[in-house]
Amino acid sequence: MKLQSLHIPRGLRAEGLGAGEVFDITLDDARVASVVPARDTVARGTLVSCPVDAHVHIDKNYSVREVGPARGNLFAAIERMEERRAQWSVEHIAQRMERAAQQAWRLGTRALRTHLDWTSPEAPRSLLAFEQLRERWRGRLELQFVSLTPLDVFADADAGRRIARAVRQSGGVLGAFVYRNEGLVHKLGRVFDLAQEHGLALDFHVDEGLDADATGLRAIAQLTIARGSSRRPRVVCGHACSLSVQPAAQAQDTLALCAQAGVHLVALPTTNLYLQGEWDATPVPRGITRLREAAGAGLRPVLATDNVQDAFYPYGSYDLLETFGLGVQMAHLAPAGDWLGAITTHAAAALGLAWDGRIGPGCPADLVVLAARDEYELLDREGRARTVIRAGRVLEQQEKEQEQ
Repeated sequence: MKLQSLHIPRGLRAEGLGAGEVFDITLDDARVASVVPARDTVARGTLVSCPVDAHVHIDKNYSVREVGPARGNLFAAIERMEERRAQWSVEHIAQRMERAAQQAWRLGTRALRTHLDWTSPEAPRSLLAFEQLRERWRGRLELQFVSLTPLDVFADADAGRRIARAVRQSGGVLGAFVYRNEGLVHKLGRVFDLAQEHGLALDFHVDEGLDADATGLRAIAQLTIARGSSRRPRVVCGHACSLSVQPAAQAQDTLALCAQAGVHLVALPTTNLYLQGEWDATPVPRGITRLREAAGAGLRPVLATDNVQDAFYPYGSYDLLETFGLGVQMAHLAPAGDWLGAITTHAAAALGLAWDGRIGPGCPADLVVLAARDEYELLDREGRARTVIRAGRVLEQQEKEQEQ
């Protein structure tokens, strides 16, 4: 299969492709065989690796009709979901998870990390539903999960150990919800100890609000550094909204620590824009963390979907390109093409995937051809029109053959 005259964004090119902007690509079975400068240097479209969704919640998506939208109130949304979750069967959760996987797959996503609400030592029903989903999609969509536990639960040493053991046995990532907790550093230290003891990566919901005194991100970075490079787990931090309202010097200092620690920072444009700020007037704060400053400090920021049609965010879908477009507008990310790594290469690094998402000879032929010919069409509806290629074959053709 040959793809001709496609622009490959600079950050998605493997080393050695030269200084050109437009390339001809040959696919051989499930791999890219060659990438060479195109004879026709007028781009017909843009080629990107299949996106990676680094932060979602497929255990509670599509539930807004049951629980209602919590306009601008994060903790009201948490309470509503807590009440409703007890009524959901494994089968009900599994149906919603499957719907999410199907949509993400058709839109081009190759890997997805979901957080599962885990509020007590016992594993939630959603874990079984997730394990079934992971098995059904094995070899097609790479699925990861994070245990989303209130940080205060880890004050009970036995509860923390039980959660960490279950996460390890199920091949997951250890996580916590961190927001202005008493004894913050001590409780975070316990989470780090458990990660080290059980060989687990860490993924935190941190500082998801507009209180300037929420400094969990800084504490996490400091604890990561204190572990030393040889004992340091992979650490991902999502949200970090409070960073946007802290004094610039304080925020810059925190970001410098994150860069030193190797923390991966994930911004969630849809949910943060919807929840952060009052609803009695047009909100001035946008809720999104300091992405441009993070990049300037040496981090490789990520954009991800977060919630879809639940109490936290009542709209949306698993179209990462749509989320990317909102992030570009909210955070003034320019040139837009330079930020595509936020849903491809940077996200792959955050999740520790085998393929870094760079396009070159020998890489997997899991690609998306966008109609957009340059960065100015990336946010255009027609520019987002796409052809999804899985293992070297156009997805629509694969599906038609399977139906026959």
